[in-house]
Amino acid sequence: MKGYGQPHTYPGRLIIVEGIDGSGKSTQLQLLQRWLVSQGHTVFFTEWNSSKLVKETTKLGKKNRTLTPLTFSLLHATDFADRLFYNMIPPLKAGMIVLADRYVYTAFARDVARGCDPGWVRKLYDFAIRPDLAFYFKVPVDVSLGRILSGRAKIKYYEAGMDLNLSADPVESFSKFQSRILEEYDRVVEEFKLTVIDATAEIDEQQEVVREVVTRALATYQPRWKHGQAEVPGGGDPVSGAGIPEPQGQADRH
Repeated sequence: MKGYGQPHTYPGRLIIVEGIDGSGKSTQLQLLQRWLVSQGHTVFFTEWNSSKLVKETTKLGKKNRTLTPLTFSLLHATDFADRLFYNMIPPLKAGMIVLADRYVYTAFARDVARGCDPGWVRKLYDFAIRPDLAFYFKVPVDVSLGRILSGRAKIKYYEAGMDLNLSADPVESFSKFQSRILEEYDRVVEEFKLTVIDATAEIDEQQEVVREVVTRALATYQPRWKHGQAEVPGGGDPVSGAGIPEPQGQADRH
């Protein structure tokens, strides 16, 4: 992938997290964001499937259950492209730290688990830039399932992979689908050298490891602002750290 051949040249830093639903990665990213801000850094946050360009279309497709593996993949690619060029690259150019809850690796795992060709999916995202640091929070399916059901009554249709007809039972379908995703994540970790975190460990223990890795990764980082503000490329008001919303249970955006 040409976007991953060399590190990006922007003065900012891009840190991303990956993991199956219920891995706890969003909680860890929130804790990291708060810590970075406390250290005086200006941080910008972005998350998967949040672009206004396709958000309503995706929501409608989920509601009507009309999304196929291909259309799902293309919608997520459009979402990512929109956020990359409008929500990630500008703050990176401004020298900020960008935190992304899910990156292209989500597509490499989920879309392939849904039946899309691995080579095709990777080519679809070949415009992406390589993150400076990529974490993968690894957790068994039974643990992730327990976390999700502890926060809400049922599993979502696409979250469980019900569109793939793996099982009529949502829980069984979830287990089969997420197991497929775990297998793909193992391949992604090997191919792109993600930093693996044991997501079954205590929250504070995971965060301690994350902060140690981030501290090393930021050793040569030189912020381009003072007092927690950065000038936005192309004009506009200074941008201060963008906060991460409170986690909605243990489930992640799908």
